[in-house]
This record gives sequence, C-alpha cells and structure tokens, in this order.
Amino acid sequence: MNPNRLLALIRKEFKHLFRDVRFFMVLLFFPVFLLVIFGYAVNFDVKNIVIGVYDQDKSEMSRKLLNSLSSGSYFQFKKLLNSDHEIKKALDEKDVQCVVVIPYNFSREFYAKREAKVQFLIDGVDDNTATITQNYAVAFIQNFESNLVDEIIKLKGIKQYKPLGVESLFWFNNDLKSSRFLIPGLIAMILVLIAVVSVSLSLVREKETGTLEQIRVSPITTLELLIGKTIPFVFVALFNASVILIAGYFLFDVSVKGSFLLLFVAVILFLFAGTSLGILVSVIADSQQVAFMIATLISLIPSLILSGFIFPIDGMPFIIQIFTNVTPAKFFINILRAVILRGVGLEAIWQDMLYLLIFSAVVLAIASVNFKRKLSEA
Repeated sequence: MNPNRLLALIRKEFKHLFRDVRFFMVLLFFPVFLLVIFGYAVNFDVKNIVIGVYDQDKSEMSRKLLNSLSSGSYFQFKKLLNSDHEIKKALDEKDVQCVVVIPYNFSREFYAKREAKVQFLIDGVDDNTATITQNYAVAFIQNFESNLVDEIIKLKGIKQYKPLGVESLFWFNNDLKSSRFLIPGLIAMILVLIAVVSVSLSLVREKETGTLEQIRVSPITTLELLIGKTIPFVFVALFNASVILIAGYFLFDVSVKGSFLLLFVAVILFLFAGTSLGILVSVIADSQQVAFMIATLISLIPSLILSGFIFPIDGMPFIIQIFTNVTPAKFFINILRAVILRGVGLEAIWQDMLYLLIFSAVVLAIASVNFKRKLSEA
C-alpha cells in the first residue's frame, strides 16, 4: 500500500465532500437535529396526567384524597364530573386521561374499618402511558393509606412499629430521564447513517460517473481505494459523535462516566463494522437509488427496531431476540450505555467489542468474494 496514493485519494474524497455543500451540511447538522427531536419529542417520561374526578361521597375524607392527589407532579386535576355519562364523554373525547371514581360509601366504609375502594378509569389506547398511570395510581393509594394509618395511630397515642422498611435507589439514572437512555442509541443511529449509507453512496457514485473504471486501471489497489473512500466519512462520524456527546451534556446532562479511550475504541470498531456493511452494499448495488434502499433496509431499520435503541430486546419473542444479533448496532448500543451511563471497564464489554470485530471480518470477506466475482464476470 503506497502512502502517497492513499493520501491523494483521501484528499480527493474530502474535496468531493466539501464540493457537495448540501450533502456536507446534512452530515454535520442532521445529528444535532436528531438529538433535539429524540431528546425532547421522543420522551417516555409520564407526568401531569390529566384526571377527572367523580366524587359520589363528597365527604371530608374524599376531599382530603383529592387534595393529596392533585398536589403532586404526576396528576393534574382538570374537571369535576357528576355522572357516568360525563365520565364516558370525557374519556371518549380525550378530555382526560384518567377518571377517579370515589364511591358514595367511601368514608363510611373507611371508618367502619372495612375496605374503602377507589376506582381509576384509565384510557388504555396508549398501553405504555396506561401502565405507568396505573402504577402511579397504585403507589398513590398505598402512600395515602399509609399516611392515614400513621395519622390515626398518632392521634390514639400508639407507638408504631414497622419491622420492615423499603428504600429504593436508582443507579446510573437517578431521576429516570428517558433522554439519558436514548442519547447513546442516537449516537449509534447517526454513525450507521454515515458509515453505511454515506459510504455505500460514495462508492456507487464512482460506478455511475464512470470514474471507478479509471481508478481500476490506475496503480491504486482495491485496499487503497476502500480505505481512501472511507477515512473521510470516519472523520465526519467521529466529529458527529463528539457533537452529540457535547450537546447531550449541556442540553440533557448526559456525561461520560467511563473511559474516553474505551469509548473511542468502541466507536472505531463500530465504524469499521458500518463501513464494511457500506462496502458490501456498494458491491451489490449499481445505482445510488438501489444502494440507498438496500443500506436503509439492512442497517437503519434493524438499528432502529432490533438494536434495543427504543424497544427493549428482553421483551421481544425468543426468535426475534436471536434475529437481533444480525445488527452490530445492538452490541454498540450496549457498549455506549455501559461506558457512558454506568462507567464500566473493558471486562464488562469485551464480548460486544469482539462481536463487532467478527462481524466486520465476515462482511468484508463476503464483499471481497462478490467484488472478485463481479470483476471476473466483467
């Protein structure tokens, strides 16, 4: 491999990047756009659940429950309902997300030392929000019940004894912000876009313009061609990953808790895997349209659905869990979340890094075999 030929090819590719201003601006600013969209718009945090209340009891006890319900940050009281018809109308028109029904015998049952029930009618169209709302409702009732019992015991002068206590501590994401969970995956999505789609389009463009034939008859080797075409995009991808990390720190308080060197090595390994996939696409496709479709089909879509970026892999059927191993983004996202959020070392992620190496070698071997076959047919 001749260094002078390689540097000349790299300079040529950089000139192509800078000459196509629109494409270059997309590569630079699209990551920031995605960061804002995923960080603010794609948010799984559920707060300020709009509720309506049908208070049939209208007692001091029911008013105390409603005051306690609306004083927190999870429920937002909107309207008081007076009949079953109004309940149905409010839920049908999505005026409220949940209706709290307090039965007419609520306080009487409580003071009679019988079970006093409260009903939460929840809009179940969005199953994720409905499940979280149900959990909030159960936690609220348990807390309200505990406070009432403590108050009664204190009034009677009884010394309370609690043999067991529960203390929950959330590690790595103590305030449970979904943006901290999404940003590492967003880095993987951006690098897939650059490493696979951009590299494949760049190589196929040489086919369409006829310059690939000129390069073949030149002294440039196949290895020099592939390295020279991919290095500029590797630099752009590293720049984009840095921008996302910096923006994530200032906008969403996402800081790297682990080793920056380990993170850099992981990014390089993933870019190696992604560019290998891009090279394979460029060998198969003969036009940029076909290359874009194939690259999207085998990289972006699996990275979005099967990598654990948004949808937890543990909740998928067993067959689908096996199928998720075809995308390197799954293992890269595992590494990113481990290094950025948990601050782990190499001992926790070496298997994921080994997979990226194996994936790259296998894909490059397939691309090489197909490339030689096409040359022999030509």
